[in-house]
Order: sequence, then structure tokens, then C-alpha cells
Amino acid sequence: MTHTAPIARRPESTEYAPQFDRYIRLVPEGNVVEILADQLARLQAVLQPLSDAQSLVLHPPYTWTLKQVLGHVTDAERVFGYRALRLARHDATPLPGFDETEFMKFADFNARPLSELLDEFTFLRRSHLLLLRHLSPEDWQFRGTVSDHSATAAVLAYVMAGHAEHHLAIVKKRLGV
Repeated sequence: MTHTAPIARRPESTEYAPQFDRYIRLVPEGNVVEILADQLARLQAVLQPLSDAQSLVLHPPYTWTLKQVLGHVTDAERVFGYRALRLARHDATPLPGFDETEFMKFADFNARPLSELLDEFTFLRRSHLLLLRHLSPEDWQFRGTVSDHSATAAVLAYVMAGHAEHHLAIVKKRLGV
């Protein structure tokens, strides 16, 4: 993939909220935009072969179906991407946190076809890739506030990648792949 703008550097732990560290640590070294693109292909490879019935199976001790996991990852991706957009556009308005448990109470992902859930995530991730590919160094590093902590668009790109990686690893474990 070609990139027209400099790529974000890996954020230092002093540059983001402590709760993001568990995700950022999961992102390998390299170009975060390419990592996000590669991750999309890996996620598709794991989930596309599954039937709707397979995606509804619970794998104890987990309490969400694979459809719910994908829906959650998509919701979080949407939130992280919106935050990245706001910061990349140099908007200093403080951005609040969100409660993923509350989000899940009002989303019936199990009623939707897995293929639609995967399409939704795919289109969303591709839109974020198009946004991130064209950020200037200033856009990547504009500092704002997310969940009462300092953050940049670079931080949010790494959080997107790390959050999806966290859940992809769990899905692969559940499926034995």
C-alpha cells in the first residue's frame, strides 16, 4: 500500500491514558497503517469461512458470541476512528470515554448475518485507512484530550490496531486456529 504522508511514530506510554497501554503493546513494530491493513485481511481470513450458526456458538468461559465480538470490535473501531478524526483535524474539544458494556445492551448483533457484520467492519476499517494514509506529521501528533488524558491521532491508530488484535487473538483461540 502506498502512503502519501509520513507515518505515525509509536506513542510513548506518557502520551496516552493507562487503559490504552494493553492494546498499544500488542501492535508490532512497523508502519501502523500497513499493520491496520494487514490486520483486516487476517480478521477476514478467520471469520469469512464461518457460518452464522458457528458464529453464534458460545465458547466458555467467554460470554459473547463471535457475532457479538465482531460487533463490539466494530463499535469500538467507530469510536476510536471518530476520535482520531477529531484530533487529526486539530479539534481540542475534550472527548469522553464510552462504556462498551452499555453499548452491548442496545445492540442485537446476533440477529444480523455474520457476512453483514464483517462487511460493516471491513468498510469502516477501509475508511480509516483512507483517512490515516493522508495525515500530515502535524495531524498525527496534534494533542487533544480523550477520556481525561492526553492523546493524538497516532495514539488512536495504535489503539484501533491493538484492540482489534486483542480480540482477534481471542477469536483464534476460541476457534483453535
